[in-house]
Amino acid sequence: GSLGLDVYEEEDNLFFRDLSNSMIHDDVFARLLTFPNVVVTGHQAFFTQEALTEIARITIENISSFDANGKSAYPVSVEKIV
Repeated sequence: GSLGLDVYEEEDNLFFRDLSNSMIHDDVFARLLTFPNVVVTGHQAFFTQEALTEIARITIENISSFDANGKSAYPVSVEKIV
């Protein structure tokens, strides 16, 4: 078997910066990287053409809706987040 991860729960201090000369202090992440059948991509799925197009479409739709009637087309409530 194999494991591919695009999201890692404790990723805030691991991705989107150059850590080439740094030690990884996250034992779980460091251990994951030792396995030849594990790939961690750090949110690369976010950068597909389809994902970025959809994000742009929804953003423009929200702006247009708010401009027209003061409400978001896709409101987010606390209940949906928790």
